[in-house]
Amino acid sequence: MELVVRPVCAQDWRQLRQLFLLARRQAFHWLDGRSFRLRDLDAETRGEQLWVAVDPAGQLLGFISLWQPDAFIHHLYVHPAFGRHGVGRALLEAMPAWGRTRFHLKCLRRNIPALAFYAANGFTEMERGDEPEVDYVRLESPLTFE
Repeated sequence: MELVVRPVCAQDWRQLRQLFLLARRQAFHWLDGRSFRLRDLDAETRGEQLWVAVDPAGQLLGFISLWQPDAFIHHLYVHPAFGRHGVGRALLEAMPAWGRTRFHLKCLRRNIPALAFYAANGFTEMERGDEPEVDYVRLESPLTFE
């Protein structure tokens, strides 16, 4: 699949909000998706760097957000229609210093497809956590250039 990963721009936000809402409702199917709102993305990514994956026609295929000070990947979502097409991997590889920096993230343990994706991309489990009503795994990305 042909795609381009680039920093987010102002024209992306409408599609980005839609994708975030759709993908979260699918990923967290055990939660009441009616509580998710379009505006959630703005609050949840404040101060983060975002990159988007787009096809040649400009359709948003996915995005990744990074809290740079801690090398923390806060969000990585792919449009449900484009899962398993290399979009997620392209977003990871576009991260600054990918392969030379250990990036961290939290993934809910009930999100089995996401855990499988991260395992397939070399992430390793660092710890398990228990927050109120949220069981998660903290993962760390591999180093490929040492």
